[in-house]
Amino acid sequence: MIQRVQSLFLLMVIILNGVLSFYLPLWINSKNQEIYALSQPIAISLFFLSVIITFITIFLFKKRKLQFVIGRINIILNFVLVGVFAYWTLSLPGEMEISEKGIGMLLPIISIVFIALANKAIKKDEDLVKSVDRLR
Repeated sequence: MIQRVQSLFLLMVIILNGVLSFYLPLWINSKNQEIYALSQPIAISLFFLSVIITFITIFLFKKRKLQFVIGRINIILNFVLVGVFAYWTLSLPGEMEISEKGIGMLLPIISIVFIALANKAIKKDEDLVKSVDRLR
């Protein structure tokens, strides 16, 4: 069933990583130019991979355990993306390249929260199914 609450959380992750990553700047450089994920091949590929994994997860609603595991893998992928952003912002000293951080750097963190909420709802569904099986 696609109309479950975890599907809504996962749809929010698709919107965050798939749509907003193109419109929100990652940072502003010293020349006052906004840098988006499209100009960074590593960032756009990790965002795209996260969207693909999330899209697959939505349609695995009959396999809740696999859906939960893939959600955890997606959380790890978003943590890698946060690590890449942290490396980029901390690798250059001073204001040489990255002058101001943009809101786009927070997208993986917000995605992690929504994936964790989806995993919590998946776990709740799995526990409910187990408790009904116990009564038989």
